[in-house]
Amino acid sequence: MAKVIGSVVATQKDASLVGRKLMIVQPINADGKAMRSEEVAADMVGAGIGERVLLARGAGARHATVNNVPNDVNDCSIVGIIDSVDV
Repeated sequence: MAKVIGSVVATQKDASLVGRKLMIVQPINADGKAMRSEEVAADMVGAGIGERVLLARGAGARHATVNNVPNDVNDCSIVGIIDSVDV
């Protein structure tokens, strides 16, 4: 899980990232406390700043893409927007 804390604009990037919204996410635990460092994730679901989201990393992040671009360099994707967490 993570919280979206910002966005990234990159005019020059790998072709597999063209057309994707890049967001800065802060990984969080179930209590909403920050864990680890921030990272950049490709947004697949239209998340906005301040929302809690689900992340996929590695091969799962690349399979989350809509158009399955060959040689995709994406290693972190936002794949869901969290409505609630029960612990």
